Amino acid sequence: MRKVNIYGPGCKRCESAASLVDEAARATGVEVSIEKVTDPKSIAMAGVMSTPGIGIDGKLVHTGGLPDSEQVKTWLAE
Repeated sequence: MRKVNIYGPGCKRCESAASLVDEAARATGVEVSIEKVTDPKSIAMAGVMSTPGIGIDGKLVHTGGLPDSEQVKTWLAE
């Protein structure tokens, strides 16, 4: 199971990022555990300078805006 962190204040784009990861996981058959990290200090400690940020298994893979769904599928498959 892949652990995915969505970093952001809980805005609409953060919710969209979580949905995008969930849809990509279902499409690829990868089991994921999605955690929404909204604490500003935790977001900064993760190195996220622009939200939403996405971390997979402790590695920050994206910050700012929404990534392409195909890119998310690639990250989950790695």
